[in-house]
Amino acid sequence: MNQSYSTNPDVLCLSHLRWDFVFQRPQHLMSRFAKRQRVFFFEEPVRGTDSKISLQARKCPATGVEVLTPHVPAASTAVQNSAVADLLSEFLDRHGVRNPIAWFYTPMALEYFSKTPHASLIVYDCMDELSLFRNAPPLLRDREQHLLRIADLVFTGGVSLFEHKRTLHPHVHAFPSGVDVKHFAQARSMDRNAQEHAGIARPRIGYAGVIDERIDLGLIRDAAALRPDWQFVMIGPVVKIDPGTLPQAANIHWLGMKKYETLPAYFAGWDVAMMPFALNDATRFISPTKTPEYLSAGLPVISTAIRDVVRPYGELGLVRIVHDPHEFVVAAEQSMRFGMSLKWRERADAFLETLSWDAVWGDMNSLIENHLQLRRGVAIEAISSAQEVGHV
Repeated sequence: MNQSYSTNPDVLCLSHLRWDFVFQRPQHLMSRFAKRQRVFFFEEPVRGTDSKISLQARKCPATGVEVLTPHVPAASTAVQNSAVADLLSEFLDRHGVRNPIAWFYTPMALEYFSKTPHASLIVYDCMDELSLFRNAPPLLRDREQHLLRIADLVFTGGVSLFEHKRTLHPHVHAFPSGVDVKHFAQARSMDRNAQEHAGIARPRIGYAGVIDERIDLGLIRDAAALRPDWQFVMIGPVVKIDPGTLPQAANIHWLGMKKYETLPAYFAGWDVAMMPFALNDATRFISPTKTPEYLSAGLPVISTAIRDVVRPYGELGLVRIVHDPHEFVVAAEQSMRFGMSLKWRERADAFLETLSWDAVWGDMNSLIENHLQLRRGVAIEAISSAQEVGHV
């Protein structure tokens, strides 16, 4: 990571997730790229009442990532999209961005990429099967097919998603999300935990993450009803679902979104961590990032039968897999009664050593550099051949 900016292409990341949203895969990876090259993180447009189309730029002081946010009128049109593409192109030209690595999290961003400089490499980091999410754009599948045609590398956010995409591109690589073990391991030795826990009795069973159509709200409601003396702590933003549908009970606590830096303090106050995912189209290929984060915090973990959790975490005995509220209650009782043995912690820690974000970023970057070197080699060979022809 000590190479100079001048020797590494700039990175233009085009994302459907906002930089200040839940700190997850895009933020972890782009923060690491920003240690050695310029990174421009282009968010999807913010739609408002102002008729003027503009592009706001700000630098994240903690990482050095430059966040670009287009602002457009409420109604989206092809003309507006073209205008945003012009603004992005003008910004990159003004800042001397030449031949960047174009890094896509959503195929829908192709409409904003059409006027940018020629990319030195195109990466599609497919962290979710977005076409199966609620309110997915009708054009998403067609756009993804186009992105797969032009991409040089395709990364997937889990093994099941890799198996789903592997036949669609010659260079697909599985990269389940990593974990900052040191950050979350703080929870194991914290004497004090989050202040919000002061009014919440124990035992506490917690979840941290986005709360949307992927969460089995019925499971939470029924488990809380079965054990009214247990406290269910839910951390994270509510998106794409009506907040009015969230189950309400004296022992269910909706605490909202928290900063990444504060999560260990919350985890330190929990007795069990849960991943109450519904088994539906939106969760068919997910690989939850919370699994290794909970384990790093030293928490026993309960999850529904998400494929990328069952394999490997369930098979290794690191996560208890449940299928209904009654199984959930039994698993939680076992977790709280028997705790997690030293042997379990040693197994979990040994597995977590393979999942650091530094390792994930390093392996991705090796593939990127290999492709860039291959391209440079082909370009040099072509120039040499042309020069030889010119001397004949």
